[in-house]
Amino acid sequence: MTGKLDIITFGCRLNAYESEVMRRHAEEAGLDDMIIVNTCAVTAEATRQARQSIRKLKRERPDTPIIVTGCAAQVDPGQFSKMAEVAKVIGNQEKLEAKSFQDMKFSGLSLEGVERVAVNDIFSVTETAGHLIDGFGERARAFVQIQNGCNHRCTFCIIPYGRGNSRSVAMGEVVEQIKALVGRGFKEVVLTGVDITSFGEDLPGTPTLGTLVQKILKLVPDLPRLRISSIDSIEVDEPLYDAIINDARVMPHLHLSLQAGDNMILKRMKRRHLREQAIEFATRVKRERPDMVFGADIIAGFPTETEEMFENSLKLVEECDLTWLHVFPYSEREGTPAAKIPNQVPKAIRKERAARLRAIGDQQVARLFKASEGKAANVLIERIGHDGKAVGHSEQFIPVVVDCPAEPGDIVPVTLAAHDQNAMMGIMTR
Repeated sequence: MTGKLDIITFGCRLNAYESEVMRRHAEEAGLDDMIIVNTCAVTAEATRQARQSIRKLKRERPDTPIIVTGCAAQVDPGQFSKMAEVAKVIGNQEKLEAKSFQDMKFSGLSLEGVERVAVNDIFSVTETAGHLIDGFGERARAFVQIQNGCNHRCTFCIIPYGRGNSRSVAMGEVVEQIKALVGRGFKEVVLTGVDITSFGEDLPGTPTLGTLVQKILKLVPDLPRLRISSIDSIEVDEPLYDAIINDARVMPHLHLSLQAGDNMILKRMKRRHLREQAIEFATRVKRERPDMVFGADIIAGFPTETEEMFENSLKLVEECDLTWLHVFPYSEREGTPAAKIPNQVPKAIRKERAARLRAIGDQQVARLFKASEGKAANVLIERIGHDGKAVGHSEQFIPVVVDCPAEPGDIVPVTLAAHDQNAMMGIMTR
């Protein structure tokens, strides 16, 4: 493993996107023997895993410098700079700047003439530049960052302190990036960010996410598939709703940032919606676009959560017809208001509740698979498995194994059939 550039990424899709930006900058700077660890701060466990990984990487490659960045490094750079294994710590803004990598001149495992910690105040950053990347080692799906940071202050979340306030990429720049990606052969674009439904609040004229989506659909007519990442349903405006309902190029798969299904817990989380509003949104969308499939983030065992309150989260899965669940047992995060709330739920109960939520999520996936048998789908091929079969996702984000000749980037029409609990089989229809 010596003599190569490796980037280890923790956390969200935006982090993965930014890792590819760093890869390009590092390669252009000629840094071909280095490890970059792009950390996540969403839970204390995520930070612990990053530190553990750094120690393991140093044991495996003792002669390779390790650079640490990402949200955990932004929030608490000191904990990483004190690690003997770490050569340099850079912040979330610095990691996206080519100059940060051009300035790295190594003498052995130490940096020459450059401060060991380069982490500035993330709240001083007022703009976000778009970065055009070639995907994630695939020629199928591309991720386009439209926004960074968050203006909300949910009581459990440390991310604004790692990402700063919300700032948007200009609409024209987003459209030009997508045009370029389509010109390079990409069939699907995913709009990504930290809080994408706040897009445009800082731009002249305050355009919305719906405005942006409508503009993309109009100005990039050759884009076959547009996918929208995690959204706050309470912030969906009418232009966005219209695009979701009426344009088939917007994929029928939305991931909702719900977090809980009990109104008191939502209030204590400082969320901006009630459970009734989430149900109303999901019901309205499914009524007008029946093929829509929802995913959602749900936290189990938030402080003060009783069994009755948790039951409301369990009920929400069925009431909103949620399928692709991201379930997290609550994790105290130092520096957040929630960590100071009395009546913390015992960790064993958090874990048990998370397991119950995941079990219901598995049932929902099995239900979707069963309902999809015999139906037509178009599968975007993303990779070729070890067994030689093509693997990809349908419009509803169903994992599909296609037993036919296909290459990454192809969109293959299939009829869906049973396979196993992790994926469906796609039988080619032409």
